[in-house]
Amino acid sequence: MPNADNSYGTYNKKTQVLTQTPGEEYTRWDGVLVTDPLQNFADVDAAKSWFYTANALTVFDECCTELQWSVVDSQKLKYTMTFGTKGTPGIAEADDWAGQFNSRKTTLINSDDWANNPYTTEDSTDHLF
Repeated sequence: MPNADNSYGTYNKKTQVLTQTPGEEYTRWDGVLVTDPLQNFADVDAAKSWFYTANALTVFDECCTELQWSVVDSQKLKYTMTFGTKGTPGIAEADDWAGQFNSRKTTLINSDDWANNPYTTEDSTDHLF
């Protein structure tokens, strides 16, 4: 569940759409070239866990102040997020929620613990909220 630090407003609204990278191609026993099919998601939780690790989802939940997810065309995942501020006078940007999100994300990416499967990301101006 996102944090509740919205007393000073929310900032950095961002929406992204994640698209699965096509599966591996291989030749079947009968010589036909096939590609692993894309996943169809029954719900948001299934899509989130296909794209992201549990640790990545924890970063979203702990650092975002507003966060909404949606499945698009049964094969894509879309989210809109914003960040509040901890409200501490003089807080360094890196210590506030958006900075924490970015640094924690980078740490997980560098340790190969951000994504469960390959995907591409596209920014969207069609926000969920």
